[in-house]
Amino acid sequence: MQNEKMTKQAAEKDGFIAALDQSGGSTPKALRLYGIEEDAYSNDEEMFGLIHEMRARIIKSPAFNGDKVMGAILFERTMDGDIDGVPTAKYLWETCSVVPFLKVDKGLADEKNGVKVMKPMPDLDALLERAVAKGIFGTKMRSVIDAANKDGIAAVVHQQFDIGRQILQHGLVPIIEPEVTISIADKAEAEEILLAEIKQQLDALGADQQVMLKLTLPEKANLYKPLVDHPRVMRVVALSGGYSREEACERLSKNTGMIASFSRALTEGLSAQQSDEDFNKTLGESIDSIYQASKAG
Repeated sequence: MQNEKMTKQAAEKDGFIAALDQSGGSTPKALRLYGIEEDAYSNDEEMFGLIHEMRARIIKSPAFNGDKVMGAILFERTMDGDIDGVPTAKYLWETCSVVPFLKVDKGLADEKNGVKVMKPMPDLDALLERAVAKGIFGTKMRSVIDAANKDGIAAVVHQQFDIGRQILQHGLVPIIEPEVTISIADKAEAEEILLAEIKQQLDALGADQQVMLKLTLPEKANLYKPLVDHPRVMRVVALSGGYSREEACERLSKNTGMIASFSRALTEGLSAQQSDEDFNKTLGESIDSIYQASKAG
């Protein structure tokens, strides 16, 4: 069952969630931004080894701790790996005081009705059992909304909450992430539809059930405030979605009660070639700016 200290931190603590969960498809890009080109590895094993080294370097940085980083989302291989011989989730909580989450989705299905729902997850129960055994607190799963299509958005939200209920049965807290693509022309309209669909699903949850929501920073500030205040919602976190760190932080600071869960915006400016001093300084500045924006929000 959930650790009470983790629950309190996840629900109440100032700070943000670091998204360290790039998967197979996004790893080459993440490594390239980190200064490691594709000729530096010859297969998936080597590629995942390099990204694990990058994540371990971030986690071991003095700047990365529970003072400002409330939680961290891990990729399955990262959960299965170690940092200095300690399982990653255990290291995060016991050494850094950071709540560990696990990305559980297996990627996106092809687009239909302007959205991409998640691919089937036939092995989800087995993965959730492993996550519980490794000390994971919650999960994250992502769908994508590319148009203000009511049927499509309803399908995304229904699937997210159906799987969310399955996750809750394992004593884990699901982060439900229906990402709205930042570049679409009807983004504001899509967000209004999304808000209504999420409210409907939240109202149908049991009185003892809580989820977290991970949402694209909205066009209309405080659009999601009713979700922040909803009794079935533990926390509403924002994804950076391709905005620069500066813009993401600026947008976030206008949304009361939302905190950040940034991936690319967190690692912006980091490189494998940096000395530890420069790396830690850059990461520290990044963590500080995201923390301040989360606090302002």
